[in-house]
Amino acid sequence: MKKRFTAQELRRLRNEIPMGALLRDVLDIPTKHVEDFLRFLCPLCREFNTAVNPRTNLGRCFRCEQNFNPIDMVMIVKGYSFLQAVEYLSSLL
Repeated sequence: MKKRFTAQELRRLRNEIPMGALLRDVLDIPTKHVEDFLRFLCPLCREFNTAVNPRTNLGRCFRCEQNFNPIDMVMIVKGYSFLQAVEYLSSLL
């Protein structure tokens, strides 16, 4: 397992893996489209009071006030460490 990642590698993982596809197709998190927003079931509070911003590729839960990037989401859903999550996402590129 690689121990260090460059800022460019991490930026690429956060920005080039679409959050919507990660949620739906990889992590199998329930999603729905409401008023042109992709909503997802928050893995922390289990509410749909969420949205994905396609410009920033970030998810936000407005109930528990948590922001998620793809690395964060994999860490929470899979129970991975930061290094494990980065390795997992690297395999998807």
